[in-house]
Amino acid sequence: MIIDWHTHLIPPVESGKPAWNGRCQMVIENILGAQEQAGIDITVASNTTHYLQRRSPPDALEALQQSNRYLAEVQDRYNGKVFGLASILPGGGDKHLRELERAITEDGLKGVLVTSSFKGVYLDDPEARPFFELATKLDVPVMIHPPTVGFGEERMREFRLASSVGRPFDSCLALSRLILYGVLEAFPTLKIVATHLGGGISEVIGRLDYNYALQSEGFYARAEDTAPMLIKRRPSEYLRNIYLDSVCYHLPAAKCALETVGVDHFVFGTDAPPLTPLKQQGLHLIYQLPLNDAERAKVLAGNARKLLKLD
Repeated sequence: MIIDWHTHLIPPVESGKPAWNGRCQMVIENILGAQEQAGIDITVASNTTHYLQRRSPPDALEALQQSNRYLAEVQDRYNGKVFGLASILPGGGDKHLRELERAITEDGLKGVLVTSSFKGVYLDDPEARPFFELATKLDVPVMIHPPTVGFGEERMREFRLASSVGRPFDSCLALSRLILYGVLEAFPTLKIVATHLGGGISEVIGRLDYNYALQSEGFYARAEDTAPMLIKRRPSEYLRNIYLDSVCYHLPAAKCALETVGVDHFVFGTDAPPLTPLKQQGLHLIYQLPLNDAERAKVLAGNARKLLKLD
């Protein structure tokens, strides 16, 4: 069995807007076509809701409700073939929390996608704590995906730098903050799935570890470097409780992430659609990793089955 954890789908009211010039990739026809062509058994579809950046809070909530209902309709229509994740703003307040609970308990969506930041607000901010409490209570996976662009936007306007560089930066920062600001310490059973290998977190985790060790030993002199940390273990120990999806299209990077979190926390994904032409390449990468048959089965489907509660 093969489960693609990372594909995107937006409601027709959004995919049909003139800005897409009739070429939006994130439509159900592309999901099903790519799934069949690549030999994928199950697709997990989610909506990054990038278009919310320009919406007012009431309009954003309405758009999220619309998206969640559409994903639920698709899940019901293609029962057992496509599963959907809800989307909300973690710091959006009670109305967003109620919408998440409704989407999970009434519509049956399998988890929730949130962006690593939203208009400069990150997931470790106090306003998001009730969201993590609810996600833990509901016992659903939280997929963390970068926004359209995070910090440094002014230097990333050409060559799709915001997508290829800025988005991974934002994910890496968000995960680092979740660890260092004690969110994972406070919610040890929280199931986080970070996209795009966690945006490079596996490469920088050693730096977080040595900063933790040196700070604990009183090595640093500046006052801002000596405040007590909000964690009780090395950052890498928290990272190993996070799932990373395999979207990267670069074998050495995938090997680093796999070795960092272990085979039980590595999940196959392609980000296709929207990157529909790369679907097969993303699948081929898994067969290039140094895995035995049992380990490969976990990455291709077993870990996702547990997250989706299909077993």
